[in-house]
Amino acid sequence: MMMKRLTIAVLACAAFAATSNAQDYPSRPITLVVPYSAGGGNDIMARVAGEKMSPALGQQIVIENRGGAGGSIATRQVAKASPDGYTLGLGGTGTLAINPTLYSNVGYDPRKDFEPIGLIGTSALVLVIHPSIPAHSVKELIAYAKANPGKLSYASAGVGSGIHLAAEYFRFQAGIEMTHVPYKGSAPALTDLIGGHVSMYFSSMPPAIELVKEGKIRALGVTGLTRSPIFPDLPTIAEAALPGYEAVLHYGIIAPAGTPKPIVAKLNAALRQAVMSDELKQKLAADGTEPLASTPEQYAADIDKEETKWSAIVKKSGAKAE
Repeated sequence: MMMKRLTIAVLACAAFAATSNAQDYPSRPITLVVPYSAGGGNDIMARVAGEKMSPALGQQIVIENRGGAGGSIATRQVAKASPDGYTLGLGGTGTLAINPTLYSNVGYDPRKDFEPIGLIGTSALVLVIHPSIPAHSVKELIAYAKANPGKLSYASAGVGSGIHLAAEYFRFQAGIEMTHVPYKGSAPALTDLIGGHVSMYFSSMPPAIELVKEGKIRALGVTGLTRSPIFPDLPTIAEAALPGYEAVLHYGIIAPAGTPKPIVAKLNAALRQAVMSDELKQKLAADGTEPLASTPEQYAADIDKEETKWSAIVKKSGAKAE
C-alpha cells in the first residue's frame, strides 16, 4: 500500500511539473531545425512561419539548417531531442512520407517518434517539357510517349525526391515508359531541360514562371487537384488526362514524441495564427504554396495518409537511397 501511495505521489508530482513547465513555456528561444541547406523552399517556408510565430509565443524561433541524406539525418536528431518544446523540426513529404521507405534504416518512425504540431501548407508542381517535344497538352504528351516508348526522359532533383516520385507516379498512372535522369538539385535539372538534354521535368512553380513566359520551356499541367493561381490557365493533370492524379508536397512542424500536450497546444495556436495571417498567405502564395492550417490531430492523420501513399510509390518505382 505504501509503495502504491508513493507511486501515485511521484506521478502527481511529475504531472504538476509538466503543467508548470508548460505554463512557463517558452522561457527561452526555440530552435526550428530545417533538415536541408539554407536558401531552398523548405528553408524559406520555415523562416516565414517562425517569424510569424515568434510574437505569439513571446520568444524568438531560431532556424537551424542541418542538411544530409535527404533530410533524414536532421529529422532523426529531432526525434531524439529532449521533448521539452525547445527543439522542433520542419516536417515534409520527403522526410515523413518518402524517406522511411527510401532508406533501409532511416532511424525514426514518422507515426510514433513525433508530436505533430500542425501543417503550414501544401505545394503543387508544374509539368514542363522542352519545346521540341510535339505535345501541347498532357494527353498529347502521353500519346507521344506511348507511340515512342522509352524516347522521353525526365529530370529530377535526385533519386527519391518528391519531384522524382511525382514523375514515377505520372508514369505509372499513364502507363508509359520514360528514362530517369537524376540531378543534384533543381537548378541543373532545369538548365538541362532548357538545353534539350532531357524531355520533361516536374518543377516547383517559382523557377518555372519566367522560363515559361520566355518560351524556353512549355507548361502542360499542374499536379494539384485544383488549378494554381500562378498558372491559372493550366489544367490540373487530373482534369486533363489522369483522374485522381495528385502529387503535392506537404509541410508542417513536428516535435519529439512525448512533448507535453499543453506545449503542443501552445505551439499549434501560434502556428495556426501565423498560417492564417495575410502576410504569410501572401509570401507563401508567391512561391506557389497554399497555406493549410490544421490541428495536431489533423496533421497526424495527414502524415499517416501521405506515408501510406508515397511508400507504395517508392516500392513500385524501386528507388533506393545511395
